[in-house]
Amino acid sequence: MQRRKFTSGVLCAAGLGMFATAARALTETDAARGIRAALERGAEQAVRLLGRRDGFLGNPQVRIPLPGVLNDAAGWLRATGQGQRVDELVTAMNRAAEAAVPQARRLLVHAVKSMSVDDARRILTGGDDAATRFFAAKTRAPLTIEFLPIVTRATEKVALADKYNAVAGRAHAFGLLGRDEASVQQYVTAKALDGLYLMIAQEERKIRRDPVGSGSALLKQVFGSLK
Repeated sequence: MQRRKFTSGVLCAAGLGMFATAARALTETDAARGIRAALERGAEQAVRLLGRRDGFLGNPQVRIPLPGVLNDAAGWLRATGQGQRVDELVTAMNRAAEAAVPQARRLLVHAVKSMSVDDARRILTGGDDAATRFFAAKTRAPLTIEFLPIVTRATEKVALADKYNAVAGRAHAFGLLGRDEASVQQYVTAKALDGLYLMIAQEERKIRRDPVGSGSALLKQVFGSLK
């Protein structure tokens, strides 16, 4: 079957005239291949950055604190000499996220490889975070299922975690905390995924803004056509 071309006439008809400046026409297959390469590169870099010691704990952008009213209560605990227990819980929460994130690679790569040409077109023209939104839509639900038992094992040894869950459950019942904050395991899982998608978004923006710096001729051609 003959591959359709991303020529300026077809793209303008589709409302995608920004491709008219491309140095040469790209086939849809080429463009999709470039998008897949960019997404896989960005996802793997995000996993490498976060799925290591201090990937969360040592990064202020994604470091997981106690949520809302419980973070406020931590001040009281510190004042009563329990600061070490608070620190142990916060460290355990972030270590749990670091342990869980490497499990994301398989699902992220699968999402990339199963991407359609239409998906690729929407990502290419959908703004700086289009790929990140694609990943979140395809992987957040299954990753929540995969992360939760890892996070549970990493936090269940911390004594304060049970107290967190007791207090958080009551706070949720009174509307002071959201459902994802009702247990330490749910909270850390949600924040780990938030951090993962944040880092993927940063990697995506880097590739879009500097496709030459990516070192890939295909990425330069695909994303350079948007300049």
